[in-house]
Amino acid sequence: MTQIIAPRVRTLVLLILAVAGALLAGAAPASAHAALTGSDPAQGAVVDTAPTRVSLTFSEPVAVGDDSVRVLDPKGERVDKGDPANPSGTTYSVPLVSGLPDGTYTVAYQVVSADSHPVAGAFTFSIGAPSETTVSVSAQASDDGLVGWLYGFGRYVSYAGFAVLAGGAAFVLACWAPGARVRAVQRLVVSGWLALTAATLGLLMLRGSYTTSGRVGDVFDLELLGDVLQTKTGAALVSRLLLLAAAALFIAVLFGAYARTADAAPDHPGDGDGGEPDKRDLTFGLALGGTVVAAGLAASWAMSEHASQGLQAGVAMPVDVVHLLAVAAWLGGLTALLVALHRAPVETPVGHDAVRRFSRLAFGSVVTLAVTGVYQSWRQLGSWSAFTDTRYGQLLLVKIALVAVMVAVAFLSRRWTRRLADARGSAAAEEAERAEEEKQPAGTAPATASETSETSEAGKTEAGHDAVRAAQLARQRAATEAARQKRLRDADPNRFGLRRSVLAEAGVAVVLLAVTTVLTQTEPGRTEQDARAAAATSSSAPATGQGSGAVSLTMPFDTGGTNGEGVVSVDLDPAQAGDNALHVYVEGPDGTPVDVPEVKIALTLAAQDIGPLPVTPDRITTGHWSASGVQIPMAGDWKVEVTVRTSDIDQVTVSKNAQIG
Repeated sequence: MTQIIAPRVRTLVLLILAVAGALLAGAAPASAHAALTGSDPAQGAVVDTAPTRVSLTFSEPVAVGDDSVRVLDPKGERVDKGDPANPSGTTYSVPLVSGLPDGTYTVAYQVVSADSHPVAGAFTFSIGAPSETTVSVSAQASDDGLVGWLYGFGRYVSYAGFAVLAGGAAFVLACWAPGARVRAVQRLVVSGWLALTAATLGLLMLRGSYTTSGRVGDVFDLELLGDVLQTKTGAALVSRLLLLAAAALFIAVLFGAYARTADAAPDHPGDGDGGEPDKRDLTFGLALGGTVVAAGLAASWAMSEHASQGLQAGVAMPVDVVHLLAVAAWLGGLTALLVALHRAPVETPVGHDAVRRFSRLAFGSVVTLAVTGVYQSWRQLGSWSAFTDTRYGQLLLVKIALVAVMVAVAFLSRRWTRRLADARGSAAAEEAERAEEEKQPAGTAPATASETSETSEAGKTEAGHDAVRAAQLARQRAATEAARQKRLRDADPNRFGLRRSVLAEAGVAVVLLAVTTVLTQTEPGRTEQDARAAAATSSSAPATGQGSGAVSLTMPFDTGGTNGEGVVSVDLDPAQAGDNALHVYVEGPDGTPVDVPEVKIALTLAAQDIGPLPVTPDRITTGHWSASGVQIPMAGDWKVEVTVRTSDIDQVTVSKNAQIG
């Protein structure tokens, strides 16, 4: 429920559009959710002789295990040997047995990207000529089964628990101090803590199976759990558990010592008699400690997921922390307000001042979400087309639409807030007039029917009624009192209208949180588009032959600047030890030759610690560079790195491996 003024909204929308346009116009490459960008042999390639190894190149560093890369012959038998090696950069290779016969071979891989998500896939290549194969190329990822579903559900619960825990506590401290002694609000915040703690423990147990086999039985494998604890994600989950212990202490003080001091303040620690030094110190300490703990909890996500990898990680992680805190303040505070409106006793009503304070808090959260969200969108998408062409972009559009709906509903809440304030003012004035007319001293009011009933029942109990009857009467009185309070709450049409509008906001928030959780598990649009481009290039480029007398490598690039995208091709002839002729072709996205200020080549044979050997080709014509007499000292699996510079400050290095000799 947000207090939003129309001019502010117009200004905010214009600001967002301006910033988004500027950012997306100058998008630079980023990585997250690793994608396969190249392989040797290439996908679908037909090579003349059997390769000695298979190499895979990803868009970012990945974690590999013993069975991360498997090569299967046409009958489904494994022909790889040894563990995957990382000779350089983002390329990973596995050696093959010697003497492989002709036919079609399947390469299946399952790795964990640097942002903690498992990535799986498969492709084929052929030796001599394609053949029939009994291997299915559609590898099922470990996150596709029951374990994957449970892991995703645990992530949703953890996000929801964090929002309720942090946002509910912020609502009490910043907006409604008397809420600290309201049982319904206490149960809400404690439930958030319990949900986050249970989900974190569950994710820690599921993590090993989630990133490897996907089998339910492996959830309780202590060896896998030990491996998880050595990873970045495992460290983040353990850190979250330690911070939750500090959060438990914070909750105990908030609903203990702070709740007792809240009795002195009618609505907020700064009102009335609530300004005593001790109380101010306690409030300041809780606010500072709570902010530190909440920021630490948010950082446990930022340090292990999308924000920790790719472009500007040093900026992206703090931005992600601020984004999560803003989400918690808005959605968690909204949940606490809804519970207070529905469950707070009549003696401790949610006043207009409390609603107004939360309105300001929510408005600040929305502005923060808009600014940080634009940055995150640019970082994960990189182009306007990714909004509609990728699943990540489509989900992001749904999220933006849900936020817009919540802001629209907030206008209705603001109207009910004004009416509630006017009604409270009128009621207070009438009460003052009535007290002035009656001049009735305090304590002389006639006994109510409830009080008479309580006195009568007490007398009967004292007279010797049995304990069972007394307990029944106590339950009846409690039910009667609860019904009376509900009637009083529902009798106020303004309060009832505010409850309905806030409930609508909360309903949208539940869906919004679900979409956000799915977004964190979805391959970013920028990476998805890069993978598509690599696959298209691989399928359209000529196959890399071994022993065919030439090697042709094609690699997409993006320097991040204006006109920084394109494709670079390297031809090496005869691709043998000794003298070779090298040709480099640079084309734009539309396939036309383009000139760039500089192109450099480096050749490295990591297995023999040779290189990098620099090659500086000469410009021949538009988009064509050449070098003759390129000396390759020996045969092997050489890494060919191409550095393309498109301006004084924009350049990028792309690479592929080629079998020479």
